Amino acid sequence: MTRLSALSAARLLAIMTPVLLLGGAIGSQYIGGLFPCEMCMWQRWPHLIAIAFALCAIGVRGRPSESALFTALAALAMGASGGIGAFHAGVEYGWWQGLTACSTTLGGTSTQDVLDSIMAAPVTRCDVAPWTLAGISLAGFNALISLGSFILIMLLLNRSRRPAYD
Repeated sequence: MTRLSALSAARLLAIMTPVLLLGGAIGSQYIGGLFPCEMCMWQRWPHLIAIAFALCAIGVRGRPSESALFTALAALAMGASGGIGAFHAGVEYGWWQGLTACSTTLGGTSTQDVLDSIMAAPVTRCDVAPWTLAGISLAGFNALISLGSFILIMLLLNRSRRPAYD
Protein backbone atom coordinates (compact mmCIF):
# COMPACT_ATOMS: atom_id res chain seq x y z
CA MET A 1 0.00 0.00 0.00
CA THR A 2 1.46 3.34 -1.00
CA ARG A 3 1.53 6.35 1.25
CA LEU A 4 -1.22 8.11 -0.70
CA SER A 5 -3.42 5.03 -0.88
CA ALA A 6 -3.10 4.60 2.90
CA LEU A 7 -4.19 8.21 3.38
CA SER A 8 -7.07 7.71 0.93
CA ALA A 9 -8.20 4.60 2.80
CA ALA A 10 -8.01 6.47 6.11
CA ARG A 11 -10.11 9.32 4.69
CA LEU A 12 -12.68 6.88 3.30
CA LEU A 13 -12.96 5.13 6.66
CA ALA A 14 -13.13 8.51 8.43
CA ILE A 15 -16.19 9.56 6.42
CA MET A 16 -17.97 6.22 6.04
CA THR A 17 -17.84 5.04 9.65
CA PRO A 18 -19.60 8.00 11.29
CA VAL A 19 -22.06 8.38 8.40
CA LEU A 20 -23.08 4.73 8.66
CA LEU A 21 -23.17 4.67 12.48
CA LEU A 22 -25.14 7.90 12.71
CA GLY A 23 -27.44 6.72 9.91
CA GLY A 24 -28.00 3.47 11.76
CA ALA A 25 -28.77 5.29 15.00
CA ILE A 26 -31.25 7.63 13.32
CA GLY A 27 -32.78 4.72 11.38
CA SER A 28 -33.20 2.66 14.54
CA GLN A 29 -34.94 5.64 16.12
CA TYR A 30 -37.30 6.65 13.33
CA ILE A 31 -37.80 3.31 11.57
CA GLY A 32 -37.18 0.84 14.38
CA GLY A 33 -38.84 2.81 17.17
CA LEU A 34 -35.81 2.61 19.49
CA PHE A 35 -35.91 5.98 21.21
CA PRO A 36 -32.48 7.19 22.36
CA CYS A 37 -31.64 7.97 25.95
CA GLU A 38 -29.45 10.89 26.95
CA MET A 39 -26.20 8.90 26.69
CA CYS A 40 -27.25 7.64 23.25
CA MET A 41 -27.54 11.25 22.15
CA TRP A 42 -24.09 12.01 23.60
CA GLN A 43 -22.62 9.39 21.26
CA ARG A 44 -24.10 11.07 18.20
CA TRP A 45 -22.40 14.47 18.62
CA PRO A 46 -18.82 13.25 18.11
CA HIS A 47 -19.95 11.44 14.96
CA LEU A 48 -21.29 14.72 13.58
CA ILE A 49 -17.97 16.36 14.41
CA ALA A 50 -16.11 13.45 12.76
CA ILE A 51 -18.16 13.91 9.59
CA ALA A 52 -17.27 17.61 9.50
CA PHE A 53 -13.54 16.86 9.93
CA ALA A 54 -13.67 14.06 7.35
CA LEU A 55 -15.32 16.40 4.84
CA CYS A 56 -12.52 18.91 5.49
CA ALA A 57 -9.98 16.12 4.92
CA ILE A 58 -11.63 15.27 1.62
CA GLY A 59 -11.78 18.96 0.69
CA VAL A 60 -8.00 19.37 1.12
CA ARG A 61 -7.01 15.97 -0.27
CA GLY A 62 -4.57 17.69 -2.64
CA ARG A 63 -2.54 18.71 0.42
CA PRO A 64 -1.65 15.41 2.14
CA SER A 65 -0.37 16.79 5.45
CA GLU A 66 -3.49 18.92 6.00
CA SER A 67 -5.73 16.09 4.88
CA ALA A 68 -4.00 13.73 7.32
CA LEU A 69 -4.52 16.23 10.14
CA PHE A 70 -8.27 16.51 9.48
CA THR A 71 -8.49 12.73 9.11
CA ALA A 72 -6.77 12.31 12.49
CA LEU A 73 -9.20 14.79 14.06
CA ALA A 74 -12.12 12.81 12.60
CA ALA A 75 -10.61 9.64 14.07
CA LEU A 76 -10.27 11.29 17.47
CA ALA A 77 -13.92 12.33 17.37
CA MET A 78 -14.89 8.74 16.54
CA GLY A 79 -12.72 7.56 19.41
CA ALA A 80 -14.57 9.94 21.72
CA SER A 81 -17.91 8.49 20.59
CA GLY A 82 -16.53 5.00 21.11
CA GLY A 83 -15.41 5.91 24.62
CA ILE A 84 -18.86 7.27 25.44
CA GLY A 85 -20.36 4.12 23.92
CA ALA A 86 -18.13 1.90 26.05
CA PHE A 87 -19.15 3.82 29.18
CA HIS A 88 -22.82 3.60 28.18
CA ALA A 89 -22.55 -0.13 27.50
CA GLY A 90 -21.04 -0.57 30.96
CA VAL A 91 -24.02 1.22 32.46
CA GLU A 92 -26.40 -1.01 30.46
CA TYR A 93 -24.57 -4.16 31.60
CA GLY A 94 -24.64 -2.96 35.23
CA TRP A 95 -20.84 -2.73 35.51
CA TRP A 96 -21.05 0.82 36.92
CA GLN A 97 -23.52 3.59 37.67
CA GLY A 98 -24.49 6.05 34.95
CA LEU A 99 -24.26 9.82 35.15
CA THR A 100 -27.81 10.61 34.04
CA ALA A 101 -31.39 9.86 34.85
CA CYS A 102 -33.96 8.62 32.37
CA SER A 103 -34.68 11.17 29.73
CA THR A 104 -37.23 11.98 27.08
CA THR A 105 -37.97 14.80 24.67
CA LEU A 106 -40.76 17.19 25.61
CA GLY A 107 -42.69 19.45 23.26
CA GLY A 108 -45.43 22.02 23.47
CA THR A 109 -45.69 25.45 24.97
CA SER A 110 -48.71 25.48 27.26
CA THR A 111 -48.92 23.60 30.53
CA GLN A 112 -51.43 21.18 29.03
CA ASP A 113 -49.18 20.60 25.99
CA VAL A 114 -46.24 19.84 28.26
CA LEU A 115 -48.32 17.47 30.39
CA ASP A 116 -49.66 15.75 27.28
CA SER A 117 -46.10 15.40 25.99
CA ILE A 118 -44.93 13.93 29.29
CA MET A 119 -47.73 11.39 29.32
CA ALA A 120 -47.25 10.39 25.67
CA ALA A 121 -43.45 10.39 25.58
CA PRO A 122 -41.64 7.08 25.79
CA VAL A 123 -39.42 6.76 28.84
CA THR A 124 -35.95 5.84 27.72
CA ARG A 125 -33.64 4.52 30.40
CA CYS A 126 -29.88 4.74 30.01
CA ASP A 127 -29.30 1.61 32.06
CA VAL A 128 -31.44 -0.73 29.94
CA ALA A 129 -30.38 -1.85 26.46
CA PRO A 130 -33.47 -1.66 24.23
CA TRP A 131 -31.88 -4.03 21.68
CA THR A 132 -29.01 -6.50 21.64
CA LEU A 133 -27.41 -8.88 19.18
CA ALA A 134 -25.30 -11.69 20.61
CA GLY A 135 -25.46 -9.88 23.95
CA ILE A 136 -24.01 -6.65 22.55
CA SER A 137 -26.12 -3.49 22.79
CA LEU A 138 -26.20 -0.65 20.29
CA ALA A 139 -23.90 1.31 22.60
CA GLY A 140 -21.57 -1.68 22.67
CA PHE A 141 -21.56 -1.91 18.88
CA ASN A 142 -20.85 1.82 18.65
CA ALA A 143 -17.93 1.36 21.04
CA LEU A 144 -16.48 -1.58 19.11
CA ILE A 145 -16.90 -0.06 15.65
CA SER A 146 -15.87 3.48 16.59
CA LEU A 147 -12.81 2.45 18.60
CA GLY A 148 -11.83 -0.13 15.98
CA SER A 149 -12.11 2.50 13.25
CA PHE A 150 -10.12 4.96 15.34
CA ILE A 151 -7.28 2.43 15.66
CA LEU A 152 -7.39 1.45 11.98
CA ILE A 153 -7.39 5.08 10.80
CA MET A 154 -4.45 5.91 13.04
CA LEU A 155 -2.54 2.87 11.71
CA LEU A 156 -3.29 3.93 8.13
CA LEU A 157 -2.17 7.48 8.88
CA ASN A 158 1.03 6.14 10.41
CA ARG A 159 1.62 4.09 7.25
CA SER A 160 0.96 7.15 5.10
CA ARG A 161 3.73 9.04 6.93
CA ARG A 162 6.42 6.39 6.55
CA PRO A 163 8.97 6.89 3.81
CA ALA A 164 8.70 4.36 1.00
CA TYR A 165 11.58 1.85 0.93
CA ASP A 166 12.32 -0.09 -2.21
